[in-house]
Amino acid sequence: MKALYKYLIAILVLSVGLSCGGDDAPPSVQEQAFERLSGAWDLTQGGSIVVDGVDASLNYPGFTLSFTDGAFNTTNAGDLFDATGTWEWADTDAGTIQLGDGKLITIINLTETEFEFSFQFNGTGGQANDIDGTAGNYVITVNK
Repeated sequence: MKALYKYLIAILVLSVGLSCGGDDAPPSVQEQAFERLSGAWDLTQGGSIVVDGVDASLNYPGFTLSFTDGAFNTTNAGDLFDATGTWEWADTDAGTIQLGDGKLITIINLTETEFEFSFQFNGTGGQANDIDGTAGNYVITVNK
């Protein structure tokens, strides 16, 4: 009887120990992507802003983009992005970001050091020579 009692206590202790230690769920796809996305990005080290296949990087000197949890900031983004705004994942696989103004950003590549994304810009109706308001398909590559 003592042996059975010890056996049952051992099983109970082992099962309690296993259930307490199993709380650490692996990070979600969105959490993993946010780890790479968070921080400051810029055009140095080979970054670019391309509109319908034409490099427009020179029109955005000093362009920066940074992400925190639920918010973003830009510098020298012209009319492409607000200086500050909000964002959220638009899908569970962390392939699309929706900005607070409704703009959808499609992630092409996201690593620890490179973020390449695309979006459609409808223009702002600005000056004819103002590239900041040029409508088209944008592909932006920024680096950390």
